[in-house]
Amino acid sequence: MPWKKNFINYALLAAITLLITAFQWSEDDFIQFISNKLNKYRSTLPVEKAYLHLDKPYYVTGDTLWFKAYLTEGSLHLADSASNLLYVDLIEQRSGRNAALKRVQLNGGTGHGEFVLTDSLAPGAYTIRAYTNWMRNASEDFFFQKNVYVFNYEENTATSTTMGKIDLQFFPEGGQLVADINTRVAFKAVNEAGLAQEVTGFVLAQGGDTVASFRSEHLGMGRFQFAPKTGETYRAFVKESDGKVTPFPFPKVHDTGFTMVVDNLSNPFKMRVIAYAKVPGKTEMPVHVVGHARGIVAFVAKGKIGSRGLMMQLPTTELPDGIIHLTLFDESGKPVCERLVFINHSRSLRVDIKPSKPEYKPREKVDLEVTVTDSSGKPVEANLSLSITDAGQILQQPYEQNIASYLLLSSDLKGIIEQPAYYFDPEKTERKIHLDYVMMTHGWTRFKWEDVLRDTIPPAKRYVEQGITLEGDVKRNNKKLTEKTAMSLFLSNDSLSNFMTSETDEYGHFTVYNLAFSDSLQLRIQGMNKKGNQSLSFTLNPFDAPRASVVKIPFKPVTVDGQRLADFLKNAAQDQDISRKIRESRERLLREVTIKAKKEVPRDSRKLYNSADATLKVTPQMASGYMSILDMLQGRVAGVSVMGSGMNAVVSIRGNRGEPLFVLDGMPVDKALITSLNVFDVESIDVLKGASAAIYGSRGGNGVIAVLTKRGNENYDYSQDIVPGVLVTKIAGFHTPREFYSPQYGPTGPINPNPDFRSTVFWAPMLKTGSDGKVRVSYYHSDAASPADIRAEVLSPTGLPGFGKSAYSVR
Repeated sequence: MPWKKNFINYALLAAITLLITAFQWSEDDFIQFISNKLNKYRSTLPVEKAYLHLDKPYYVTGDTLWFKAYLTEGSLHLADSASNLLYVDLIEQRSGRNAALKRVQLNGGTGHGEFVLTDSLAPGAYTIRAYTNWMRNASEDFFFQKNVYVFNYEENTATSTTMGKIDLQFFPEGGQLVADINTRVAFKAVNEAGLAQEVTGFVLAQGGDTVASFRSEHLGMGRFQFAPKTGETYRAFVKESDGKVTPFPFPKVHDTGFTMVVDNLSNPFKMRVIAYAKVPGKTEMPVHVVGHARGIVAFVAKGKIGSRGLMMQLPTTELPDGIIHLTLFDESGKPVCERLVFINHSRSLRVDIKPSKPEYKPREKVDLEVTVTDSSGKPVEANLSLSITDAGQILQQPYEQNIASYLLLSSDLKGIIEQPAYYFDPEKTERKIHLDYVMMTHGWTRFKWEDVLRDTIPPAKRYVEQGITLEGDVKRNNKKLTEKTAMSLFLSNDSLSNFMTSETDEYGHFTVYNLAFSDSLQLRIQGMNKKGNQSLSFTLNPFDAPRASVVKIPFKPVTVDGQRLADFLKNAAQDQDISRKIRESRERLLREVTIKAKKEVPRDSRKLYNSADATLKVTPQMASGYMSILDMLQGRVAGVSVMGSGMNAVVSIRGNRGEPLFVLDGMPVDKALITSLNVFDVESIDVLKGASAAIYGSRGGNGVIAVLTKRGNENYDYSQDIVPGVLVTKIAGFHTPREFYSPQYGPTGPINPNPDFRSTVFWAPMLKTGSDGKVRVSYYHSDAASPADIRAEVLSPTGLPGFGKSAYSVR
């Protein structure tokens, strides 16, 4: 197993001690019991959280999606978590297909990268995900996930989602309805796209009497008082806009049980917990109320529920910001009620962004100063990412997720939290009560109390990755091994080479941990003992990406007006056209300079055709991120569509209904053989369309994809070829991030005649503030005479997040 950093460090232990000692009046034995159980859970399955800051909310084909990655420990959000490898992938929502994958190397819990959204990428809704191998021990609901939309140049409207069928759920406070005990019931309504739907309705008793009415107050949520009666059953109904009434199930009423009502809004320094019970034969019931913040015990309070119930006043001034999970335990130690509350002492970092002046001219140099301070105004050294976008093209989404809202709120809840930054806006006077609706309608489900109390927590199946993992199997004469076998591994690329040894287990499985390299490495594996080496065969296990859910009802997860979208698409198309012409001009210039005389190029005997409509030259860097040839082809050749991945991929060439003819080194083959090839063995891929494919007769009616391998080339160096008992291949490493290109328009430089309408004006993902809490950046604005939006996301080494925004005018 690889070396594992300790998730719980001295700072975390100090925080645990502080939280527990803040409530000395609690019962010591029960505090110790609960603390021990939660500590054991956290040491068994500690939590990591990933977050991505994107440069903008939507894109166009041909654009580049830039991201900054943050990884934290899950309880205190300390910036340097255990894993050094973060997987970031792009999922097409309609098909669930993994369109692209990056392996991001983290340093101190941060990293960055990009996705190039090539012209042939299918437009539509995508989800960008971020996760570590360790995070896969928990539910995929706790991966970082963000919806983005990729437009194409033909789109000029942003369609809206129709309401469709409504899903309405009711949530009794504390968890259940108990007969003859008055309580509160929260509710949430969503449409077919999973987004909030405003509703109005009522509740009927079995006799047909109306006993309650309800109306959503914020994003499909609300709550109402409810007094369930013994022996009654209830049904809820929603009034549609056309007058139609739709029935919905209502929670069952229990004859006995416990209820818990929490008031966290009336007093800024205390929360009030009111508990009731109905248990036959008992008039007094000892109970404990346990509060924990992301698995750290915050307090334990003891009391007795009598005929009039139990009321507790619990101080909140020492509680950490974020979600506090309250649980009511009965006298046997069984959890009987649960409730989430949100504590916000505004301890997040303050981020002040100041342009050197309020207004600039097109192509003028812009100077920005970003200052980061804590809640008391002291400067903070922190990691920071900065994005500046053209407001004339990019409409920032209302109350979009930021690092503070994600770490403190969304990361610990299942389901979609719409407009999460709204709940952190001090100008919104109703935000606290609306956030309490969120607490009542979403569950904190990282663990079950039953597993924690009974010590039945499932052990981790996946490990912490400090680097790239090489995993595979060895067979002898195509049969499983019956004993451990020693192996030698030689890894090399242009800048390094390394020899190492390893050993399989008794079943032939081997794993090499913590390889740290970028792009790709050439790998050579063979047995250590000469006797019987030639009978060995080696296979490497490909990366098994987590499954992605398919969104059956497509929607555009962005809001943008028609004119802004039209300008965005027009400018993007113009920018792509200019870039294409520059590339073509450079290619022509290069040919004119370098060609000194005519030289006859020998015809490749593997090609029946003179030239292809498109040729993809495969480089080690290109191949390093893909497991099959068709995965690599997707998005790189205009008109070629690849749906699915691996053996299940379906390929078509624009204008054809069926799949093309596949040709390998001049010989027609089936698709299965093409998908089974090692991508590092491929020299190039030719695509033939229409008349170009006619040379293959009727078989080429749907086009031709011709794969040319390195070994098929007559100039191939056979000294590097695979010999029996040896595996020679290449493996993918960490993504090498590109640098954002920002043009220089200095007064003394040459005038650039090309129009410049960048939608992302500037992107700086890896900034750090100094001891004075400040960082300064400079760049040149584009030709756009429209305002610029500035967004900054910040995280301190001690786990404090921050978000700031600003703007300046351009005329």
